[in-house]
Amino acid sequence: MKNILVVFTGGTIGSVAAGGTIDTSETASFELIRQFQQRYENHRQIHFDTIQPLQILSENLAPAAWKTLIAAIEAARPDQYGGIIITHGTDTLAYTACALSYYFNAAKIPMLLVSSDYPLDHPKANGLENFICAVEFILQKNEAGVFVPYRNPQQTTQLHQGIRLACSLQLSGDFFSVQGKSYMQFEKRQFSLLNPTAQQTQAHIPLKAAFSERILMIRPYPGLDYSRFSLDNVDAVLHDLYHSGTACASLQWGENYSLIEFIKRCNKQDIPVYLAPAIKSADAYQSTQALMEQGAEIIWNMSIEAAYVKLLLAYGNFDDEQEIMVFIGKDIAGEHL
Repeated sequence: MKNILVVFTGGTIGSVAAGGTIDTSETASFELIRQFQQRYENHRQIHFDTIQPLQILSENLAPAAWKTLIAAIEAARPDQYGGIIITHGTDTLAYTACALSYYFNAAKIPMLLVSSDYPLDHPKANGLENFICAVEFILQKNEAGVFVPYRNPQQTTQLHQGIRLACSLQLSGDFFSVQGKSYMQFEKRQFSLLNPTAQQTQAHIPLKAAFSERILMIRPYPGLDYSRFSLDNVDAVLHDLYHSGTACASLQWGENYSLIEFIKRCNKQDIPVYLAPAIKSADAYQSTQALMEQGAEIIWNMSIEAAYVKLLLAYGNFDDEQEIMVFIGKDIAGEHL
């Protein structure tokens, strides 16, 4: 008998559609267990314990919810289980996967986040398939870490490392690992390794579930006016980059539209500016070089989701600037590509 803890948090997988509206439901979460027991022939070999610390649509999630989720998992004494499955909405799935990957970086059991692209009673829903993959991973592989099983339409189910899952593309419900490198594939109840270099030696660091509320994240777009941002109550800025690791460094359109000038403004207030995502290479665009020359710190070789959550934890756990930089530079959960 394998004991598995299922943690319900809401999301589409815990919702029903009624009257043209999709919303969370107390009964929908347990529908997942019912469907699993109907479909899975060996379900009597598994015992599920369930808790429901949250019941929200994931777009309404804030980092404070991660503290609630982490506290509930720890209170359930996770070491007594063969694995943990957390149901979650898709909109902020990648961010929660990163948060749990960092916090539980020394976990000795598998933790899997399971989502659904439609409510479970919809014929196109993939939630049950994703859940079955999670259960099979606990039964077959029992590999420690945080993972996300997900089946895109017309594809086999992929198993992603939580720390390397990217947010879904616009106008799409598909999910991919950064650089398209899934960790495993799940087909015909069997797992095959796709990315053998993903699991690397990491530095296990004990952390508090303290996520800073003073990190400002900015997304680039043509015509971004930096004068519209207030730096009050900001400890650090994370600036997203275009796919080539760039952002506007030109003064051609005026100072308000230049990231260089915004970095200078941050420097005057002793607010560090971090840039991500970017792959470290021998050459960089002139615009990127100019940003670094102004003192911007590039968080190399990790997704924007992983960089953002890592900064929340860095500034939530450490006060010393050197400790923050050491933490950012270390590979905590396999986030470095």
